Parts: sequence; C-alpha cells; structure tokens
Amino acid sequence: MIGMGAGLAVGIVLNLIQSSFLETYLVDGLFTMIGTAFVNALKMLVVPLVVFSLICGVLGIGDIRILGRVGGKSFGLYMLTTTVAIAVAIAVATIIAPGAGFNMEGVDTSGVTAAEAPSVWEVFANIVPTNPVAALANGEMLQIIFYVIIVGVAALMLGEASAPFARACEYMNDLMMKIVGIVMAAAPYGVFCLIAKVFAQQGVELFVPVLAYVGTLTGVLFLHLFVTLMLMLKLFSGLDPFTFMAKIRPAQIFAFSTASSNATIPVTLRSVTERMGVDNSVASFTVPFGATINMDGTAIMQGVATVFLANVYGIDLGISGYLTVIAMAVLASIGTAGVPGVGLVMLTMVLTQVGLPIEGIALILGVDRLMDMIRTAVNITGDAVVTTIVARSEGKVDLAVYGDPNAGVVGDDLSIDPEDEDRLAGVTRGAQPAE
Repeated sequence: MIGMGAGLAVGIVLNLIQSSFLETYLVDGLFTMIGTAFVNALKMLVVPLVVFSLICGVLGIGDIRILGRVGGKSFGLYMLTTTVAIAVAIAVATIIAPGAGFNMEGVDTSGVTAAEAPSVWEVFANIVPTNPVAALANGEMLQIIFYVIIVGVAALMLGEASAPFARACEYMNDLMMKIVGIVMAAAPYGVFCLIAKVFAQQGVELFVPVLAYVGTLTGVLFLHLFVTLMLMLKLFSGLDPFTFMAKIRPAQIFAFSTASSNATIPVTLRSVTERMGVDNSVASFTVPFGATINMDGTAIMQGVATVFLANVYGIDLGISGYLTVIAMAVLASIGTAGVPGVGLVMLTMVLTQVGLPIEGIALILGVDRLMDMIRTAVNITGDAVVTTIVARSEGKVDLAVYGDPNAGVVGDDLSIDPEDEDRLAGVTRGAQPAE
C-alpha cells in the first residue's frame, strides 16, 4: 500500500512537470521496465500454479460427484453476481443519467473497430482444447481447467498407481507457492512502478470531460464491492465481511496495479487458502475459473458505458435494449480472458448488438486504464467471495484460520538453511540417500 500511494504521488508530480527527459528515461524507461518485469513474473506463475494446484485439488476431493457439485455452485454464483452487477449498474446509471447534453465536438472517433460477438455454442465448444500444449502455452484458462480436470479424473480412476504422480504434483504445488513468495518480495517496487507510470502518463485532466461517467462507474463499482458482494458473503456463508475485506486486501492491490485477473491468480489463491483457510481442493478450481468467467467489474462498466453513450447520442434503448445488454454482458464474460483492456473489446460487442455507434468508445478511452484497474479489483473480490461461499457450503473452510488476523501473513521466509542446502547438495551428488 505504501508503494501504491508513493507511486500515485510520484506519477501525478511527473505528469505536472512534463519533462521529456524524465518521461523518456524514467516513465518509459525504468518504471516501464520494472513494472513489465513484475507483471511478467506474476504471469509466469499462473499456468504451472493452476495446473498443479488444480490436479492436487481434484485428487484431494477424491469424488467426481463433489467436483461436479463444486463446479455447478461456482458457475451459478458467478453468473448470479455478474447479472446482479450489470442490472444494478444500468439502474443506477439510468437514474444519474451521465452523458446527457454531452458535446461531441473535438472528439476523435477514428480507429475504433467492433469485435464480433461469439455465439453461445462457440463459447462452450471452445472450452475443449484441440491442442492442450497450445492451450498451456497461450494461457487459455478455460481450456487449461478443462484439460487438467480430465487429467485429475483419469488419475483418480487409476487408483493406487497414481500415488507417485500425486506426490510429485503436491511437491510442484508447494514449489510454485514458494516461487509466489519470492515474486511477492518484489511487490512494493513493482506496484510503485506500475502506478507511477499510469498516473505520469494519464494525469488527472483526462477525467474532466467525462467526470459524470467516471463518478457513476466508480460509485457503482464500490456499491457492488462493499454492499452486494459483502451481503452475499454474509447471507450465504455467515462469515464476517470485515475479516474478509482485511484478508483479501493484498489481492485487491495486486489486481488494481496489474489490471489483470489472470496475473492476480497466484495472489488470490494465496489469500483465500493461507489467509482465509479455504481448502485448496475448492480454491484451486474456483479461483482460476472465476478469473476467466467472473467479470463483475467489467459488466458494471458495460452497463454504465451503454447508458452514458445512449444519453450522448440521444438514443432510448428501452427495456428490451437493456435486457439485451445484460444478456450480452453475461455471455461475453464466459469466453473472455482476464487481461488488461478486455472490457473495451467486450463493450464493442454490446454496443453493436443494441445499435449504438461504437465510435463513442473514443470518449472513454482516455480514462479506461484507471477504470480497468478498479474493476479488476472488484472482479477478483467476487472470485474470492464465491470461492469462500462454495468452500463454506462444502465444509472446506478452516474457521480458526479465517478468524486469525495473523494467519498466512507474508513474512521473511525466503532464507535458505545451510544444513538443508548441504543435505540437498549431497543428495544431488549421490553422496547420501534422500530422507
């Protein structure tokens, strides 16, 4: 949080100074290098962590019916939160009416192209990978989840013969979590550089022309984060929302800094398992699944942006138009990757479907990066809420860990024991057997 606050202050100052030297060598140079390397390090962890964690989760459940029940519950809750999010967004935006009387003069609407909306059949058919290696290489999360679950189920069917495989996956999962700890040691510096770069480049003057849009969108995002999701958590799990918010904060900061649900998966997994006591057998499935299909913040943006642009162009969409927006947002969220800027791609689909000019996206392009950061934090909070609810319903939450404010707090655990190092070196040289 200190890194984020310092990055915000430094970024605004650099934007006010407007020095070409500082912009070239500091903002576009050092900050970009460190920030990009940090995000790349997080992304480096995602696929192997999801693979080994999910295999361990499937083997840990040990019952295919339970796995199906967990999947059904999480899918239903993710669709529910997304539907509620966009419905509330449209309702609030309709009342506030951002964009009414907006002057389009001087707005460059060139270079905005529409994305083609996939059919529901294509979305579900594409979950099955034609080449699992390509899916792993490209980070296609739904395809990876599908393939890894099949591998885990097959390992269960082989029974005792899979024991060495299970132990190897457990070791690899522990190894990946240790690498997460190593990467998180650099987090304050990575977060500082990411935030400083954004505000140095964006500044605050971009927000003035679309202040009503920014204010409405931010208000609805916070309403969903602090009211809707916390009410769901309390209603469906009975757990304390204040404890939850305190423990999910590190993941929210990472999501805000990176604007990527997928890049935040390692931190979200660590928060819900080590800080909240959710069993890995549930979290290993629901967290990466949610990072792919749960787009609460993005759905809210689409709802507010649609109302904003309809007011700008003086077009009355009516009830049927807004129902179409809700349906399109929910469908698009299933097959859309959790990467920065994907919300605008989804928005072009929605605008095309309801007959609004996609050129209007040019109005909100300038502020979308910051809005993307906020809505990503909302997205991963929804992932953690659903994960906790599903785990609680399955009796897979350690309440002692959840209630312990110090549980899972990241400490200085990156030191190497010289004796362990010597023993391991001896094993690798063949000098002594492994214990």
